[in-house]
Amino acid sequence: MAMPLLYSGTKNASSWAMRAWLALREAGIAFDEEVVDIRRPQRFANLDRIAAFSPPAMVPVLVVNEAVIFDSIAIMEYANDVAAGILLPDDLNARACARSLISWQHSGLSQICARISFESAFYPLKRSLTVTERAEAGRLFDCLEPILQGSGGPFLFGTLSLADLMLVPTVVRLTRHDLDFANWPRSLAWATALLGRASVAEWMQEADKLPHIWFDEYLVPGDPIKMAPAVLPAI
Repeated sequence: MAMPLLYSGTKNASSWAMRAWLALREAGIAFDEEVVDIRRPQRFANLDRIAAFSPPAMVPVLVVNEAVIFDSIAIMEYANDVAAGILLPDDLNARACARSLISWQHSGLSQICARISFESAFYPLKRSLTVTERAEAGRLFDCLEPILQGSGGPFLFGTLSLADLMLVPTVVRLTRHDLDFANWPRSLAWATALLGRASVAEWMQEADKLPHIWFDEYLVPGDPIKMAPAVLPAI
């Protein structure tokens, strides 16, 4: 039987591939990886090649024997199934809540901090979050605080779940822009635990070595860039 093959993406740009990759790693599934360069202009030819076997013509894609599993959620659910369900809560209501968070992120997380792209998390110089962006981030952590209080942590539902992994790229881009967690101490502890996972650290170490991918819409007129801290504050 052939090893599953994950078509991943440029590690400082492909947040969706990161989610699938993390789920496979945390499920203990051995897989080969082919990194698809999704930077412009080569992304178009590279994704045309993916379109030959995957209808969305996007990454991530997981090929398991003759099965082609596309879309990050499908790959994450596959990883959970292979791992006998360990990446979703046992409790029915908690599992539904986890899937609600997964779906919220997958549908765009209400465009929270839309100009703070995943790519921008790797810039050596970062601008400050705007007042509006800080308020938008607050909507997410106002939601997560009572969930963490109810579970007792360290993760959203006690043990690590797909909901945690789904939110890792969002955690990366907000924490690396020095979001003040004073109002969300449980979320800070959760974010610290997530970023401390060996799987997350491995992805980030590789991503940090890559050339930066710049987007003009990142800047806000009149708001200077600054050197952002490299790590989360101590808790």
